[in-house]
Amino acid sequence: FRPEFINRIDEIVVFHALSEKNIESIAKIQLGSLETRLAKLEIKLDVAPAALAELAKAGFDPVYGARPLKRAIQQQIENPLAREILAGTFAAGDTIRVAASGGKITFGKK
Repeated sequence: FRPEFINRIDEIVVFHALSEKNIESIAKIQLGSLETRLAKLEIKLDVAPAALAELAKAGFDPVYGARPLKRAIQQQIENPLAREILAGTFAAGDTIRVAASGGKITFGKK
């Protein structure tokens, strides 16, 4: 690089690739917004660590980072949960336990 360019750089920011632990932390934050929406329906959400790990695994891509995570949450939690609520499986006052069994996300009343 030319010295003129080097002199213009104030700071160097190093980006490290996200780990699965980082993705789990991001998933917790994303699920917080879902919990807020469910709270308006008087429904609580309890996510097991195994389910969180399964989401992190499904939503992790070394190239794209956490971008696929939102889609994984929609496909594996939000859409099936919406179907269950519309079917009447869960109602106001329920606490929904989100777990993982055999690589699949499962729902149950707590």
